[in-house]
Amino acid sequence: MGSLLIREWTGFQQFPSATQNKLIELLAKLKQENVNTLTILVMGKGGVGKSSTVNSLIGERAVTVNSFQSEALRPIMVSRTKGGFTLNIIDTPGLVEAGYISYQALELIKGFLLNKTIDVLLYVDRLDAYRVDDLDKQIIKAITGAFGKPIWHRSLLVLTHAQLCPPDELNYDVYSSKRSEALLKTIRLGAQISKQEFEDFSIPAVLVENSGRCNKNENDEKILPNGEAWIPNLVKIITDVATNKGKAVVVDKKLIDGSGSDEKGKLWIPAILGLQWLVLKRIERAIKNDIAREKRGF
Repeated sequence: MGSLLIREWTGFQQFPSATQNKLIELLAKLKQENVNTLTILVMGKGGVGKSSTVNSLIGERAVTVNSFQSEALRPIMVSRTKGGFTLNIIDTPGLVEAGYISYQALELIKGFLLNKTIDVLLYVDRLDAYRVDDLDKQIIKAITGAFGKPIWHRSLLVLTHAQLCPPDELNYDVYSSKRSEALLKTIRLGAQISKQEFEDFSIPAVLVENSGRCNKNENDEKILPNGEAWIPNLVKIITDVATNKGKAVVVDKKLIDGSGSDEKGKLWIPAILGLQWLVLKRIERAIKNDIAREKRGF
């Protein structure tokens, strides 16, 4: 892949002053927690706004967004540094192709992430989608199978295209809450996380509007229909997740090969072999008894 080029975060200056001040406070909080490098993994279906969200976070057109191509063909990491702090954001291909999970895309992502540490996962979908189906569950299962349940302890749900009028005259906050709850339930079921465990670490949901039609407040910050300045809010939630008690996910060869789950399976091998031995002994004893009865019959 070659050496990674880490650039000065010049896009930071493109944010409005109010946003810059909020981001500086959040970066200071990370440094207080001894977090000098933050690596964010962005995943989801194609066409949901993953690349656009990366660009919004960086404050510049760091990755290409093409109206005729829904996502990057391969993973790409964008790295920026400011005041001794390094931000890495990894954009990834969509996980669905022709209505099915693209395991080829998943393998590309896993290979790209080898020997990297994931501090935060952004699972991206659209706010203006009105259904959650089995494919959503299959995506969650695929991500969990690739990186394990702990990836969800360091995750947040990002819902794009948030500049909308809810259907059926629903209140904006009520609609966004219902959409978030439906997807969070799917994450819990797809990752096979118990209700109690899910409540203990809770996955936050954040609304995003990447398009130029996003409204702005008096400070020139991009705001949602509920008045929230969404870029500093997204960075705040990312900061909260990065500094929680969950461990960052180290993508090593053991994880890539799936040997972590194999190790758990190995614990059952002695019990299974023992059970098989008992069954064979019973069968052997039964056969010997049958032979003995036949001899006595003659």
